[in-house]
Amino acid sequence: MRIFTDLLKFLAGPAAAAALAFPLLLVTAPVASADEGDNEPAFFRIGAGYYDINDNEDAGEFHMEYISDAKWWVFKPFAGVMASTDSAAYLYAGIRLDIFFGRRFVITPSFAPGIYEDGDGKDLGHTVEFRSAMEFAYRFDDRSRLGLSVYHLSNASLSDNNPGTEVLTMHYSYPLNKLFGD
Repeated sequence: MRIFTDLLKFLAGPAAAAALAFPLLLVTAPVASADEGDNEPAFFRIGAGYYDINDNEDAGEFHMEYISDAKWWVFKPFAGVMASTDSAAYLYAGIRLDIFFGRRFVITPSFAPGIYEDGDGKDLGHTVEFRSAMEFAYRFDDRSRLGLSVYHLSNASLSDNNPGTEVLTMHYSYPLNKLFGD
């Protein structure tokens, strides 16, 4: 179990996410079809997971996100809110990059700064926290996605207290054009 925990810590760290994302983008750019991500709709995403997988202050995690269909160069903006069963809350907005492997599989690194309130949960050391994530998703015919994400939340040493935390989540992304028509 310790090996699994150490692997998740590494995979969820911001440096690891950046280190994996850039070479992955370079290697997969020719593999992914040029039009796979160009016509992706905006999404409404809901999910739940396990908060603080690397420590002893674990809790349940729930989140909702809006993922825009707009593009800023190769990135898409998104915004969300997270709450834990220990009354922690996090409001965030950032950018994400979809990397397609054929029509079905999508890997998405993302980064988002936000505002954190610990409630009765883990004190992360600062109100400003940064979220770096890696998502693995399966895309259905209607473009909805079922995915698994690992993310790291920390204040990037804005405070002397910077314990950080890792979160493992499962989520479903529903295309907004299916709710409101094309």
